[in-house]
Amino acid sequence: MNRPTMNRPMMNWPILYARSRGLPAAAGALLGTAALLGAAVAAGDGATDPRLIALAVAAGVTAAAPGLGGQDAGLDRTAAIRWWPRRAAHVVLIAAAVAGTLLAAQTAGQQPTAAFLLRGSAGLAGLAALGAVLFGATYAWLPPVGWLALTLFVPHPPGGVTGWLLAPAGSGAAAWTGAVLLATGTAAYAVFGPRATARATC
Repeated sequence: MNRPTMNRPMMNWPILYARSRGLPAAAGALLGTAALLGAAVAAGDGATDPRLIALAVAAGVTAAAPGLGGQDAGLDRTAAIRWWPRRAAHVVLIAAAVAGTLLAAQTAGQQPTAAFLLRGSAGLAGLAALGAVLFGATYAWLPPVGWLALTLFVPHPPGGVTGWLLAPAGSGAAAWTGAVLLATGTAAYAVFGPRATARATC
């Protein structure tokens, strides 16, 4: 006779967490984005426009952004578990997954470098976490998409902090900006969690 073990819930919670946060769908969207990026790199002989890379990074982050909140924010807040380490790990995982997947998709390319991808993924993931805190997980995509739009369509001074997303890979100011955004967003999200949003009723 098989005896129930105390370890089984600990083994199952990552799977349940991933499903409740829509991670399978986000992973599929990220893989699709990586495939398109890989095709673009191959077509461009390795010299991909950094704006296209920034767009791919933003697409990967925004696909995962709704998963920063569960099906019931009230239930998450009252659950008898330590949420802050899971929240912090979730944000860092988004940044790492987006950077790693997109880097693998353009390994044959000459640019951008791993530093460029990691910096953009980290900064936009931090902005998505801030969006979850301020607007709720449903609208967590607003800050990263908004910053991307400003970067693409509003002129920025060379080397300025506001244009960090498209700055050269060796830019210290851009690297620090991405790191600060990740740290700030992760800390705020870990402490406060996603903002509860009202559900539409019939």
